[in-house]
Amino acid sequence: MSDTISVYDNPAQHRYEITVDGDLAGFAVYYREGQRIVFIHTEVAVEYEGRGLGSRLARGALDDVRGRALRVVPACPFFAKFIRTHAEYQDLTRAVERRRAVLGETDD
Repeated sequence: MSDTISVYDNPAQHRYEITVDGDLAGFAVYYREGQRIVFIHTEVAVEYEGRGLGSRLARGALDDVRGRALRVVPACPFFAKFIRTHAEYQDLTRAVERRRAVLGETDD
């Protein structure tokens, strides 16, 4: 039997949440700063560790942020490392945009 895993934004709590079969398994706390979302803390419950839920939470949150055309500030070490090691999300951060501009890189 497979688990039902969901990732969603809970704006009232200022966090993205991940649930397993309806039970809260983890969350990523953020605050909004204009068109930016600043991730400040990520946590996965001990009983759910080692199942890749942190990565699924990050992917779900970042995909949602991209869909809202926002920028990301990864103040949380987990999100910073996740973005650094997953090139498909690096365009969401301003640091990458500055580096690309300095190097003259384009999307061509």
